[in-house]
Order: sequence, then structure tokens, then C-alpha cells
Amino acid sequence: MDEMTDNVSAATGADQNLAAGAAPAGTRQDAYPDLARLTPREARQRFRHGLLRPTSGISAGHAQANLIIVPRELAFDVLLFAQRNPKPCPVLGVLDAGETTGELLKDGDIRTDLPQYVVYENGQEIARPTDITEYWRDDLVTFMVGCSFTFEDALLNNGIRMAHNDQGVNVPMYRTNRRCASAGSLSGPLVVSMRPVPASQVADAVRVTSRYPAVHGAPVHVGNPEELGIEDINRPDFGDPVRIEPGHLPVFWACGVTPQAAVMESRPPFAISHAPGHMLITDARDSDYQVP
Repeated sequence: MDEMTDNVSAATGADQNLAAGAAPAGTRQDAYPDLARLTPREARQRFRHGLLRPTSGISAGHAQANLIIVPRELAFDVLLFAQRNPKPCPVLGVLDAGETTGELLKDGDIRTDLPQYVVYENGQEIARPTDITEYWRDDLVTFMVGCSFTFEDALLNNGIRMAHNDQGVNVPMYRTNRRCASAGSLSGPLVVSMRPVPASQVADAVRVTSRYPAVHGAPVHVGNPEELGIEDINRPDFGDPVRIEPGHLPVFWACGVTPQAAVMESRPPFAISHAPGHMLITDARDSDYQVP
């Protein structure tokens, strides 16, 4: 057994405690620094062997991706939807029908190497497995879409903390009253993720994230959530609520869960996605998607 396999097999007690999802409430994610140091390949093997938790903070310095997997006959509609809605749906890569690996996950397997998936039939969730091998078909096309977890290291390096990591929960995500441009059979709302930012650092957060257009870029909204149609900031549609400390403002970024919201609204016969917050950790570096 090679050293990496030994590391995967000898899962830490922290990993075992996290097997049901996020870190225990009130626990800072950086209490598990071994996860930040994992290579993408090691992280994907941990997920393949049963580690179940949100991926924010894992394999620091490497890009993460949302997934939307559809039958070949729906693939053009997804591609067109992404082209018309580049802010929430920036495509990082596409695997052809039946392909299970590619340049963004060398030696990986798209069917097993995420912590958790969601399977949809006619827009309804039918399963939330950690392995989609039993659902796999040779006509399935995989889209890998940029994820805002990719720029979190840049925010941290600029002194902007991630409340969801500090509080040991998944990032909160919300459907909004903003409509995406429809494409073929697909239509749906813009979904956003939210991170509280000190008011004095909002301009820094905008500056830092605007340099990552391939992973959602600058925020779409700062401040009053009701302007996005979010009635209760403490009841996200996906993920978990976070405390917003005094002096902080809610800052909203476009989110790669938007294609899932389109699947739920448009009700195609079959689709698979990542479970929100449980991303594909790619071999690409964060810096690969940074612009001057």
C-alpha cells in the first residue's frame, strides 16, 4: 500500500467526526489543518473512501467546481444556459458523454470523488448518494462550473475571515428574485452564496474577488437581502445559516447552484449535481483563474 493510500486509510479522528457533514457546530474549520494540506488527489481519495463534509478550506490553493450532469440530449441547453448566464455558470470544463475523468481531475473519477451528490428525476430530488456509479449512464455529459470556494484563500490572505468556516457550517445559499436568461428547456432563478464581511473590508472583498471572473468574480449585491427577494437571511435555501456579527454586512456572490435551481424548476427527466457545498476539488490552482 503506497503512502497516500496509507494516509487515506488511516483517516483521522477529525475525519470520522466529520463523516456526517460539516464540522460540529461552533467548531472552527481550521481546527482540521490536515484537510487544508491535502493534495487534490488525496482529498478526492478521502471522499471516495467515505469522508462526507463541505469542501470549503480543503486542499488550499486549488480550484473547486460545481457539477451538473445531464443526458446528451439536454447538454446543449445546459451549455447555452451557461453561455447566457456566465456570472453564476462559468464553465471550467466539460466531460464528453460517458467520460468519467479529465484534465481537471487526473486519475480521478467524477462518479466517486465528491463528498456527496444529488440525483434528480423530473426536477425532484430522489437520492443524495456519496457515489453515483449505480446511476451512471454512457450518455451522461458532465459540466464543471466555477465555484466561489476558489477565491476564499485570496480573501483570507487579505484578512477577510469566512464565517461559515469559523462557525463550522456550510456556506449559506439563497434563491433570489433575479431571473436567469432562459435557454431551451431550462429556466430558473439566480442563486447566491453569502459571506458576512466587515463594512470596512467590503471594498477589499470586491477588489479581491473581481480578479476571479471564472469563479463568479465580484459580488452581485451588498447589504439588504430583501432587495434580492430573500425574506429571512437566517433561512437559506441551501447550506446553513451563519451569524452576522455587529459591524458586518451580508455580501452576496453568484453561485454555481444556479443550474440545480434551473433543474428543479424546469423538471428535466434526469440530472445529477453535487450536493451544495460539496464540490469537486480540481487539480487546477486558484491562481490559474486569477486575472491581473
